Amino acid sequence: MRLLPTRHRWLPPFVLLSLALALWINFTPFTRLTQPRAAMRVERLPATSAFYSGQKIMILSPHPDDETLCCAGMIQQAHAAGADVYVTWLTSGDGFEFDAALEGRQLRPGSAAFRKLALRRMQEARAAAAVLNIPVSHLNFLGYPDGGLFRLFLENYATAYTSPTSGLNRVSYDGTFNPGSAYTGLNLERDMASVVDAVNPDLLLVPAPQDAHLDHRTASYLAQRLMAERGQTARLRFWVVHGGLEWPLPKGLHRGDPLTLPSRAMNLAWTRDDLTPAQILKKGAAISAYRTQMTVLGRFMVAFERKNELLSTTALPPGPLGEGVQPIIGDGR
Repeated sequence: MRLLPTRHRWLPPFVLLSLALALWINFTPFTRLTQPRAAMRVERLPATSAFYSGQKIMILSPHPDDETLCCAGMIQQAHAAGADVYVTWLTSGDGFEFDAALEGRQLRPGSAAFRKLALRRMQEARAAAAVLNIPVSHLNFLGYPDGGLFRLFLENYATAYTSPTSGLNRVSYDGTFNPGSAYTGLNLERDMASVVDAVNPDLLLVPAPQDAHLDHRTASYLAQRLMAERGQTARLRFWVVHGGLEWPLPKGLHRGDPLTLPSRAMNLAWTRDDLTPAQILKKGAAISAYRTQMTVLGRFMVAFERKNELLSTTALPPGPLGEGVQPIIGDGR
């Protein structure tokens, strides 16, 4: 038998590992084999508290699409119960280079392409909201920089930040809540407080601090501080979109599968919100409204069309402070 040259002997193990990873990410039976208890854990979760008539629910969404991925089923159930739903987007999504490259049809997009992308994503957000029957008057775009929220939270709290993608240093897009506001953490907190206080929501749905995306984690910190200042932390509920390596598994469209617990936040006080087939289909229609995202991240996006959604009543797991909180990373979305 002829052996492979030494420099090529890594190739068969690499191919096998790549095949196993592809099966794990994309093939439902293989995912069930490797995670036999994942579905069982979801089935044992308590049900999310029912919505009620007159209830006011606000979703703080770091980017256009997050509100649909996390909560489109719950939005439908809230409306069916007679509740009012509001969505506030902290950024307009002007920091995703792959999207901007496709939108501008150029390998290295300039600031104009990122600004054009922001306007397109705002249009898509309005279209998704329309699918979910959220009134236009219940939508707010704050317009702060995608990928820059943590900078505003820390070193640019009082001094203006310039986005490396759009080139902007202040809220500039048509249709934003407070145009002309400098990109500072102080202004972001002020605008968040204004929209929250105007609605006074009974529930505020925000990213969990374990979410892998830097903007999501920052949004969580800001929301928790805002509600703590008002003595209303009990109104907070938490969701995850970037939940760990390749989550949610398997990738692609699997409407009959459960949305399993995210590996980065396994031990939060999760509740399960079961969706009807009709609610899943409408969620899919809202996801499809985000055409820019679907072009690049389609298999990730439709992986949230599952038979349940997840909502935690706590931001941290039980135990010592910080247990289960993992390092911050960004995904450029």
